[in-house]
Amino acid sequence: MPDSADLLTLPGTIDTPSELTRQADICRALGSDFVGRVLEAADRQLHHAPMTEAVIASWPGDRAAAALAMRLNGALHAIARRGIVPELTALYRGDHADFDHALALALARCDLFIIEWLRDPTQTNEVGRSAALMAALMVAAKRFDLPFELLELGTSCGLNLNLARYGYDLGGVQCGDRESPLRIAPEWRGPAPVTAPVDIISASGADLHPLYASHADSCERLLAFIWADQRHRVQRLEHALDIARACPPQIEQAEALAWIERKLAWPQPAGTCRVIFHSMFRQYLPVPERARLAEIIADAGERATEQSPLAWINLEWTPDRSEVQLMLTCWPDGEQRLLATCHPYGEWIAWR
Repeated sequence: MPDSADLLTLPGTIDTPSELTRQADICRALGSDFVGRVLEAADRQLHHAPMTEAVIASWPGDRAAAALAMRLNGALHAIARRGIVPELTALYRGDHADFDHALALALARCDLFIIEWLRDPTQTNEVGRSAALMAALMVAAKRFDLPFELLELGTSCGLNLNLARYGYDLGGVQCGDRESPLRIAPEWRGPAPVTAPVDIISASGADLHPLYASHADSCERLLAFIWADQRHRVQRLEHALDIARACPPQIEQAEALAWIERKLAWPQPAGTCRVIFHSMFRQYLPVPERARLAEIIADAGERATEQSPLAWINLEWTPDRSEVQLMLTCWPDGEQRLLATCHPYGEWIAWR
């Protein structure tokens, strides 16, 4: 373990501008100056973690789509939460502001921990996004007036499968469970949403690497991916985890496309609306798989009827990553609608 006196502040060796500094600017724009400073210091000090530096430098594919900077940020937050490097923990507590010194120590001492953390995708399972999903479900409920069967792709810990157990204020519209300990009230821009009762008769999801609210390691992983200076998101997640422990979501460990193809092949009872939804999931699929997912869903849409309709809700970045869009497609007519643009973590919704 190196002594702090041996750690020099030298420029990073990753391409300039690096993925870390690019994401630092985005974090500031989204309200987290602290994470921006962490990523910039990590970029400057990355040479102290040669294995991590090599993994980042040789990363195959799109680093932005893989959320590589956010994976690194989650690893650093996990180290701080665990107290492995006291100087980093003190930085996260606000006891000092020497980002470079604390990051140099953490990178040098925890190189292997970090590269192991980088292997898996980010898993924020941000329940703030449930507000947008609930708003979309109300549009579908107004259209069909039927109870819903929910199928989620990339479900992580399944927290958004419990969306009916949360309370919402959507532009002054109160919905969901008004007695819930978790209340989600994003900044609402534009007209009030369509209102309709949302009746969910079943909800299940699939994830290649599912997390479970009953497992302490899973909870710690989710908490580490929350930006450390956004305490309201931490509190929101903690409430959602408490609810998930009391009402465990139905999650399967499975590859997403195979799972949804199998689910859509099951007979759909008349008088129910089947809903496929996902949020910040599509970016992790290779381009051919994104196209295949659309084909699978469209094929199922061809079999939909007014008595057994299908809806597809997706909350995803646009291909150029300029904005996050809430889209709803309904069958049997196949109508696609852009309902809103949204903050990536659900802090605001611009309704259309």
